[in-house]
Amino acid sequence: MNSTGERSLHLIDIENLTGSPSPSREGVRWYQLAYEALHIGPVDQVVVACSHRAAPNVRFGWQGGRHLWRSGKNGADLALLAVIEKERVAECFNSVILASGDGIFADAIARLGEQEVDVTVVSRPESLSRSLRMAASHHILFPYPPIELDMLGTPA
Repeated sequence: MNSTGERSLHLIDIENLTGSPSPSREGVRWYQLAYEALHIGPVDQVVVACSHRAAPNVRFGWQGGRHLWRSGKNGADLALLAVIEKERVAECFNSVILASGDGIFADAIARLGEQEVDVTVVSRPESLSRSLRMAASHHILFPYPPIELDMLGTPA
């Protein structure tokens, strides 16, 4: 268990976190290492979602965890929302950490809060929607990758 004895679910919208619909493998790896600095406990679950176009770089860039692919508008968002809505998250986890700034998650995050799940949103500053920030218990603004990664296809 992690240091507080709780079990957390980490939901990662990697395209939103990197700020790119086509993040590079190196960029995805950098974001995984930076995200893991937030502390992922040994019994925590990690779910990483993206579109089918980003899937190869995400699959090989983000090592471990469960990977979901969904195409179309808001594909990654809808895949993560399906986890929240269909997998009894409030019964199985003490906390949820959502790595996305998209407002589409606000209602689902608010419902988790009503079920006494502690929710933290991790987002780049410019992509954190007001409604999601208000729905979550906490938010963490995420860093940008080093300039070398910017040249490899991950925008700053």
